[in-house]
Amino acid sequence: MKLASLKHGRDGRLAVVTKDLTKAAFVDDIAPTLQSALDNWTETAPKLQKAAAELENGQRKSFAFDPAQCDSPLPRAYQWADGSAYVNHVELVRKARGAALPESFWTDPLMYQGGSDSFIGPRDDIEAADEAWGVDFEAETAVITGDVPMGVTPEEAGDYIRLIMLVNDVSLRNLIPDELGKGFGFFQSKPSSAFSPVAVTPDELGDAWDGGRIHLPMLVHYNGSEFGRPEAGEDMIFDFPQLIAHAAKTRPLCAGTIIGSGTVSNKTEGRGSCCIAEVRMIEKIKTGAFKTPFMSFGDTVKIDMPDKSGASIFGAIEQKLVRYEAAKAKKNAA
Repeated sequence: MKLASLKHGRDGRLAVVTKDLTKAAFVDDIAPTLQSALDNWTETAPKLQKAAAELENGQRKSFAFDPAQCDSPLPRAYQWADGSAYVNHVELVRKARGAALPESFWTDPLMYQGGSDSFIGPRDDIEAADEAWGVDFEAETAVITGDVPMGVTPEEAGDYIRLIMLVNDVSLRNLIPDELGKGFGFFQSKPSSAFSPVAVTPDELGDAWDGGRIHLPMLVHYNGSEFGRPEAGEDMIFDFPQLIAHAAKTRPLCAGTIIGSGTVSNKTEGRGSCCIAEVRMIEKIKTGAFKTPFMSFGDTVKIDMPDKSGASIFGAIEQKLVRYEAAKAKKNAA
């Protein structure tokens, strides 16, 4: 089934969505929000599946589905932990600055805990106060978990995956070096992320889902032109069960935890990239200089993943970079 959170209050209003992403129906009789559904998944999942079937069959009152009215499936989450499962991406970044890749990176996942209190919708603008921050997009996949016990093994962790979605993990590249130099990780350099219009249960992916990876291309368009289409299942060194087990090694994870894959990246040349930084690193390695600039105000990015027939599975993330206006933000908050 496919689930969306329509913009409503802080946590959205839960709806089931048809497979072709054309119609939706509210499910207030089952769960008002996605978080409440996840909190009681054993009870709510069968009811939501029934509602989704009724929607497909025209047996449930529906309305036209508009991704522009969507918040991220979880407008705010108890936890957002983003991994770096595509080691090729990390290797390129380090190679461009002449740094060797530690051997442990191939056996022990990188992961950071991101801000999860203010995700933005899949069609909301990316706001930044200064282009000089080096605004970049990062196309990723992610899973939402149920309650995960501490110490879960990779062999067990897949049982706790509830939903799958896409991510634009926005990064402010020029703020990262100074932050990492302090030895305490990302904070200012990782603003609000955006997620796809819908989150889907693993069965929606059919044989493209192997229990830990999605074997489909990630399509990225930048300012209307194709920027990359790497294969999400290829070169993913750590699958989602491994990432979940890594996150839960010393603590339990509560229902509604989001685990990200990191930027999708392939070793095979010619497929493009899922972020500007990777293109710049390749330029630096090949020519000795960066050529492609980071985003400017007015630039747009579209992130999508089609099934084998070409139909969008999650709906597209489509965003524009705009200048943040503090006075306007204060007025809206009031």
